[in-house]
Amino acid sequence: MTLLPLLRAATGAAFLAALSATPPAMAANFTPPAGCSLDLTVQNRGCTVAQVYRCDADPQGWQRTALFDRDGLYYLSAIDAETRWMESQSTRTGILDRLVENAPDDASFSGLVATGEDSFDFWTQSTSGELLHHVGGDRLTGETVTIDGQPLERTEFELTTTDGSGKVLIRRHGSQYISREFGRFFGGLETARDWSGKTEKSDDSPAAFALPGEAGFGDTTPQFDCDQLLSQIPQERAAS
Repeated sequence: MTLLPLLRAATGAAFLAALSATPPAMAANFTPPAGCSLDLTVQNRGCTVAQVYRCDADPQGWQRTALFDRDGLYYLSAIDAETRWMESQSTRTGILDRLVENAPDDASFSGLVATGEDSFDFWTQSTSGELLHHVGGDRLTGETVTIDGQPLERTEFELTTTDGSGKVLIRRHGSQYISREFGRFFGGLETARDWSGKTEKSDDSPAAFALPGEAGFGDTTPQFDCDQLLSQIPQERAAS
C-alpha cells in the first residue's frame, strides 16, 4: 500500500534546504535534485500534488515522491521495487522514518499482482528514536478503472500501526489503486481511527496524470478539492 503521511508519510538535508529557500508561492514547478529525473506528476483529490522521480545514486527500482499542498512541500518518501516503504520525512517537523531491515513479512508488489493479495509486517524507526510497527495487507478487488487515460486496478487494504510497547496508534482501511506500468500504489478513499477514538475519512485518489512534455508536468500547485477544503474553514478564521 502507499503509506501517506501517518496521522495525515527522503532526500538529504541539502535538497530540503534548496527547496525551502523558495517561498511556496514561487514554487510553481518542481526540479528534482542533481542526478535525479522527474518521471510523473500526479494531481490528487484532497488538494495535494505528487512529484515522482528517480535518482541515479539510489538502488535500482527505487522511486521517490515529493508531496505538495497549498502551503508547499510537506513530505518526502522513497519506495523500492517491491514498494517497500524505505524512508519518509516530514519537511515541516524534520523527522525522518526509515525501514528496519529483516522485517517479519516484507511488502511485495510482485506478490500482489501475481496472487491478488499481499500481507505485510514491518517496523520503522524515526530519527527521534520512535519505533513503529505496521501490520496489514492489500488485496486486488478485480476492478479496473481508467483515470485521465491511465489504467489502474483498485485494491482494498487494512493497516494497524502500534508503538514499541504494542499500543495501537492508528487503524486504517479503505481502497487504493495500483499501476503495473508505474510499479506503484496511488491513494484512494480511506478511514483512519486513532488511539483517542477520533475518526477521519479522506480521499487522496489520483485525478490527473502528467508525463514529460505534457501540460501540468512538474506543477506543484494542487488543483482538486482545494475550494472544498477552504469552505470547511470557520468563516471568522477565513476572514482573518
